[in-house]
Amino acid sequence: MIPYGRQSINDDDIAAVTEVLKSDFLTQGQQVPNFEHELSKYVDAQFSIAVNSATSALHIACLALGVGKDDYVWTSPISFVASSNCALYCGASVDFVDINPHTYNLCPNALRQKLEHHKQYDLPLPKVVIPVHFSGQVCDMSAISILAEEFDFKIIEDASHAIGATYLNKKVGSCEFSDITIFSFHPVKIITCGEGGMLTTNDKQLEKTIRMLRSHCITRESNLLHNTTDPWYYEQQGLGYNYRMTDIQAALGVSQLSRLDDFISARRNIAKQYKKTLSGLPITLPAQSSEQSSAWHLYVITLDERKRLSIFKQLREAGIGVNVHYIPIYFQPFYQSLGFKKGLCPNAEVYYQSCITLPIYPDLNNEQQIQIVQSLKNLLLKDK
Repeated sequence: MIPYGRQSINDDDIAAVTEVLKSDFLTQGQQVPNFEHELSKYVDAQFSIAVNSATSALHIACLALGVGKDDYVWTSPISFVASSNCALYCGASVDFVDINPHTYNLCPNALRQKLEHHKQYDLPLPKVVIPVHFSGQVCDMSAISILAEEFDFKIIEDASHAIGATYLNKKVGSCEFSDITIFSFHPVKIITCGEGGMLTTNDKQLEKTIRMLRSHCITRESNLLHNTTDPWYYEQQGLGYNYRMTDIQAALGVSQLSRLDDFISARRNIAKQYKKTLSGLPITLPAQSSEQSSAWHLYVITLDERKRLSIFKQLREAGIGVNVHYIPIYFQPFYQSLGFKKGLCPNAEVYYQSCITLPIYPDLNNEQQIQIVQSLKNLLLKDK
């Protein structure tokens, strides 16, 4: 089976992990700060904080921005459930903003309309908005940041799909238009730590808060202690979590990060080949905004919804691991139990009925891509 995505591990990655396994420190050594330092350099952010998953990153990003009971967080319905669950973990409420029908990202026009409607009718406004850079294409962050200034909300960029992408010639993660950016290092993502995540920010106070939250809100720093400064002494100064990344994961992350540009180049070449070989077929290829350069985590096409299920099944039977990204979050039974109903985000629902994700990852070879394209062509054209 050709999967829709997979990790790329080489001998350097294995050697980096093996070196840590042979060292004295598997968790709290120098690899985590090294990974944080290298990623900050890559994205041009002042601070990076490594955690054990992107879900953890989203959770403590919300907490660091003060999200709690009676607050609202708005996000895109076309994402993995972690993008909205993070608000619920904080005791807050969540709502969804419809997508742009061409880019499949949170639509700034829909966001403005929703904000103005809520303001006009004295409905709750968001404390935080979480734009999701779906498939690696970057949201219109400049437009969203203008709305943040006007309507007084904070921004967390969910860049789980977008490490290596650029927007207005700056790397995603620079936080030029946001308070915090989060990345994912799950195995199917662009680089992997096995599992892991990272937060970037340019705000020193947010950085301090996030570091406390990821490790039980415990500190040994003498200038922060409330009581004694005995050399063994530490304090828990709040309610935090065990969201730390291990040195094993970080060593793999550093090694993978050194090849990130190569991974992105390979993904872009595969996307370019798809565009060339699939043009003219009765499908819609992914549109790309001129303001950004996608990381191409996913390659998503849309087609006649009446044929989607049949084509999906037949491609799977042919050994091609297509997938669907994503079911609108509020379709999930849990969210339905919270009162969400179908019809909330029409563009997202139309998109969901017709989308299929084709395989894309650096080690996808030319022969495999030809097989994918030819199989899809045969299925699309056989009834014509």
